This record gives sequence, structure tokens and C-alpha cells, in this order.
Amino acid sequence: MTTQTDPMDAKSAARDTARLARVEAQVQAGPAATSHFAAHFFKSVAPRHGRSIAAYAPMGTEADPGDILSRAHELGHVCGLPRIVARGEALAFHRWQPGDVLVPGPHGTREPALTKPPIRPDVLIVPLLAFDATGHRLGYGGGYYDRTIASLRADGRPLLALGLAFCAQEVDQLETGPHDERLDGVICEKGVRFFAAARGV
Repeated sequence: MTTQTDPMDAKSAARDTARLARVEAQVQAGPAATSHFAAHFFKSVAPRHGRSIAAYAPMGTEADPGDILSRAHELGHVCGLPRIVARGEALAFHRWQPGDVLVPGPHGTREPALTKPPIRPDVLIVPLLAFDATGHRLGYGGGYYDRTIASLRADGRPLLALGLAFCAQEVDQLETGPHDERLDGVICEKGVRFFAAARGV
């Protein structure tokens, strides 16, 4: 008799493996990775002046978008970070600038204060555990970013959804489901990799 693998169990095992791989990847990339991310982003993506760029406050061994956001602010872009609204809902984004104090959020996240103005990002930079060559992303299982990307794409305005990761986080193939949103590209310490024709930003 053939035993079928539960897709949820497979994803859980993949997350465990990916977490360990990311720890090693962060060590190998070193602290200079943050500046490399920014250099590649502004060379390869080059968003037009005034575009809104949202990323995240990193936790643990997540790739750090700090230099991207700081430089974006210096260049006159509107920058933002996410807030978790409620379980099962898309994220909301509020304006951020260097020096802003972040407040504790659910699941150990750090968020902008609710008093900060809301923004709608034109470029969204998301964390991940792993990615594959088709642009699929392995997240943490809450579905927040899949719902968020789907919601932003549905409003009819351009959105460039980019993962931020170390090169070593790429895997051969990821298990996917009907609600998994593909990324337009991934920013790594060695360059930006696009998976489809980028929508203009």
C-alpha cells in the first residue's frame, strides 16, 4: 500500500530545513550582505522617483532590508512597514522613516505606530524561508503575504513583489497551493533575479 505525504507535513518539514539553511546562509553572506542588497536593488530595479516602497523589520536570520529602505528614503521615496491587522487578513502598511520607533506586534514582529499615515506600496519587499526558480516562495504558514500580494494585485495598480533572501535559500522546487502568490523577483546578495516581465514601477 502506498502512503501519501500530507502537503501540510511536507511544507512543515521544508520550513524546518529552510530555517537551518538560512542560518548558515546568513553566516556565509556576512554583515556586508545588507549593503549588497541595496546596491543591487537600486541598480536593477531602479524605481521611479516618488514611488512607495515597503519592506519589513527583520527578525532572527531574515535578510535585512534596512539599507534599501534608508537609501530609498534619502532618494525621496515614500517608505513603509507592515502592520498585522488580524489573523486571516492582508497586511496594512504605514509610513516609516529612519529614526522611527517601532512597536511590538504579533508573532514577535516590530511594526510602525498606528498613528503613522497608511501607504499603498508600489514595490513590496517580503521575507521568506526559501524560493525556487519559478518565483514561488516558502513563507511561515500564516498566509499574510500571499493575501497581501493578491489584494494589492487585485486593485488594478502596478505592484512589484520582490523577495529578499540569501542566494543559498534557493531550492529546486517548492510545494505550492492554490493561494500561493508568485514573486516577480528575488533580491539576493549577488544580484536581482526576475522571474517574469516586471510590471512598470
